[in-house]
Amino acid sequence: MSDTYEALDPEAATIIEEFQSVGLPPWHSLDVESARTLEDELFSAGSGPDMASVRDMAIEHDGRSVEIRVFRPTESQHGTLVFFHGGGWTLGTLDSADDICRNLAARGRCLVISVDYRLSPEHPFPAALDDAITVVNWASAYADTVGGDRSRLGVAGTSAGGNLAAATAIYARELSLDVQGQFLLYPITDCRFDTESYQQFADAPLLSLADMRWFWENYLRSPVDAYHPFTSVLRAPDLTGVAPAVVLTAGIDVLRDEGIAYAERLSTSGVEVDHHHYPSLPHGFLSLADRVDRADEAMDHLGVSIQTRLRD
Repeated sequence: MSDTYEALDPEAATIIEEFQSVGLPPWHSLDVESARTLEDELFSAGSGPDMASVRDMAIEHDGRSVEIRVFRPTESQHGTLVFFHGGGWTLGTLDSADDICRNLAARGRCLVISVDYRLSPEHPFPAALDDAITVVNWASAYADTVGGDRSRLGVAGTSAGGNLAAATAIYARELSLDVQGQFLLYPITDCRFDTESYQQFADAPLLSLADMRWFWENYLRSPVDAYHPFTSVLRAPDLTGVAPAVVLTAGIDVLRDEGIAYAERLSTSGVEVDHHHYPSLPHGFLSLADRVDRADEAMDHLGVSIQTRLRD
């Protein structure tokens, strides 16, 4: 591994070296279906903490169905968290997000609603965001019917899911919908590829510059969409009044600088922000919590943050 990654956590480095030893191909080198199959193989194998119940269901809206999975923890609950998985708006399923949702439910002591939003390129922007908003609206009205608390509502997501959570929080402000917290976990926030972290980690094994170009190309209907405030949320003209935020960023990540910039932008807009930076961890580190102690600690701290934001 190059000198660029000298600061990488040793346990995380071991996992990355395992991926490299089996010749894990970069996402952008695969066709969409092959990339989805690989993503499922990599991230659908675990189990996560036991739940009091896990329920699959569908929300009917505007002539279509949005599949969700509802995780109810065994511990007492302190709110409802709507979660959007990562995968560059192109990859990801309820199964591949199962482990992280179980951890969020158990450690955050909250009901978690995982959203199986429509994927690109078959369903480009704004399809995924429309599904995200549909589920948040439903949770604000009906979370009590599945064992949650609709009066204590948060949104969360990893990577592209963090982008959807941020955009949903902006949209919720426009609707005067009471969202009490947004939890943005190494989020995508801008369509530009010229940051220092993009240059430094352009060939990173878990998420590269070429991968991100491919994901953005899949997601957008046209280049004009790249500048929409619900895609490049960092460019939104006004962030005042959005929900308080918890932002996690990784040091070994092409998305590092835009995640930091979004946390700073929220703060300067008068939004309460808790920003936690993990300089030795790579993109996607919460999915490594079962094998990387530092990632496990980050998941614990995130759980406390969720409890704090979504309590009475």
